[in-house]
Amino acid sequence: MTKQQRYQYTIDYFSANSPEAETELLYDNPFQLLVAVILSAQCTDKRVNLTTPGIFAGYPNAATMSRATFEDLFPLIKSISYPNNKTKHLIGMANMLMEKFNGEVPMTVNELILLPGVGRKTANVITSVVDEQPNMAVDTHVFRVSARIGLTTNAKTPLSAEKQLIKHIPVKYIHKAHHWLILHGRYTCIARNPKCSSCGIKEVCKFYNNNLKKRNKIQE
Repeated sequence: MTKQQRYQYTIDYFSANSPEAETELLYDNPFQLLVAVILSAQCTDKRVNLTTPGIFAGYPNAATMSRATFEDLFPLIKSISYPNNKTKHLIGMANMLMEKFNGEVPMTVNELILLPGVGRKTANVITSVVDEQPNMAVDTHVFRVSARIGLTTNAKTPLSAEKQLIKHIPVKYIHKAHHWLILHGRYTCIARNPKCSSCGIKEVCKFYNNNLKKRNKIQE
């Protein structure tokens, strides 16, 4: 099987079985999504969704959050991983939005990565989710799943994986493929003991087929 055939099979499967795949973070506008994504670094979406209602109630936009002090915001974030840094990042992000972007979330990766707490992955999430731009956010799930399936080869960094995925995925699917791979990694292709028996793409998955061959050799 060629790599392009593997990509096509994977895309066809997810298009048919997860056509409405989207982020599990809860938000009402781009600012809220940006806050949620910053908080989600090394933290579960479930925990973030439990935390953000309290934040958004007091700080619904960049203007209000820019006026917050560390002492104001930290108690609302302390249940999240790395609360000290994330509190500082949110306040700094809100201030920069007010100073450089008139309080609005910019929609280019190059502008977004200027904001405190925003790296390439977060910028790709914002632009692909809000604006459906063909940007691929590579988190630990995407990195692991794409390598296991065989969509990426010898990718040593998230950026390397991102470039390989964008090269082979048709532009119209890129913004959705990010969610396909994340959700697949979160619920099926989990880090330990992946649920290969219930995986709909195991027929083209290098990880599954390599392990299946090993088991068959042992049995022989």
